[in-house]
Amino acid sequence: MENKYRKFYVEWWNIRKSTVWTLIAGTVLIVSLVGGGIWASRNNWFVPEQDLTIPKDAARIVSFEGEVRITRAATRETILVTRETYVGAGDTVQTQADGRAIIQMIDGSVYSVRPNSTMVVKDTTSFFGGKNVRVALDDGQLNVRTDEQPQDAKNIVEVADTENQLLPKTDASFNADPQANSGEIRISRGGVETTIGGEKQIIGENEFASIKSGRLSQRERLMAPPRPISPNNSAQLVDRGGGVAVSFSWADAEGASASNYHLQVSRSPTFASDALLVDRGNMSVREFRLSSLSPGTYYWRVRATARSGQLTNWNEAWKFIVVRSVGGVTIDASNWTVERVGGNVYLINGRTSPGMFVRSQGRETLSGPDGLFKLQISTPSIETSVEISDDRGNRTGFVISLRTGTVLRRY
Repeated sequence: MENKYRKFYVEWWNIRKSTVWTLIAGTVLIVSLVGGGIWASRNNWFVPEQDLTIPKDAARIVSFEGEVRITRAATRETILVTRETYVGAGDTVQTQADGRAIIQMIDGSVYSVRPNSTMVVKDTTSFFGGKNVRVALDDGQLNVRTDEQPQDAKNIVEVADTENQLLPKTDASFNADPQANSGEIRISRGGVETTIGGEKQIIGENEFASIKSGRLSQRERLMAPPRPISPNNSAQLVDRGGGVAVSFSWADAEGASASNYHLQVSRSPTFASDALLVDRGNMSVREFRLSSLSPGTYYWRVRATARSGQLTNWNEAWKFIVVRSVGGVTIDASNWTVERVGGNVYLINGRTSPGMFVRSQGRETLSGPDGLFKLQISTPSIETSVEISDDRGNRTGFVISLRTGTVLRRY
């Protein structure tokens, strides 16, 4: 009887030890290449670098938001900051109402130019190991941070009639008002050596001094901004018809005693003048009530004036959202594109319904009458979340690839 089962024969092969090791090494090499490629892709290694000729000793614009302009010293040409991510000696940096920029100098110090400010980089040179930085604040506010500075480094900020040399490990804030020929110096860490009229003195940690008509005031204890209480940051208030009444309240910072306060409520996170709903100063109380707010996103901040006349900085702005009580509408978006402006700065473009709020990485914009929107963000990641919402509380989130502009997922 024939066997109904098929028979299989296994033939053993003799394999050299060197062949085994070669196969193992090849497998490890392939895994390393694939893994390395994925890691490099996620860290933007394959994104082409900007092809710019950067002058020696130029300062680098680390990041920027909104409209920032640079006037080149050599040509007197004024340009908007896009891919021109450097500032040379003699250049002027000017921020608009929605603009701000962070600049790294050659000594490692970091300059934060606030909105509505004008700054001139008078000097940025390295010579025989020394590094010289000299900046003039013509108008607005400038925050400066230094860490361990190189030996023989000189970092000087000119404000009104003063020259202020920053010491190592310093956090300082400077304000300038060209109309009144005045300025303010606030030191929260470290110190500055201030020269005015040939006389030098040190303004140290947690100290404040003002400049007026070529004279420096007596140093006094730095007063912190008021502490906001209500409405809570990112609070959501429901409009059930007729608008919402909002009660604002705040408290003095610990150990501070203010004589009056200045409150601002705005539809814009930059508190642009045309978006202000409340701009009230000389308030003796620490509360304010605003009625009939329609659905939308609002921002508020407070600063205080001490009995000595010292004016604090604004507190970090808080926001709240007023939404309608109805919902259930699906929000969609299309025509997504992403443009890498430079460094970690991107422009996100798309189309949705008109009048929608578009938010990402703490930035916000409104879609236009045609539904188009453009939002500038800054992030080291290769993807970002974009939330689109209406004034009734409906919202949809999109996770966007910053390399391809495609929608990775919705939420």
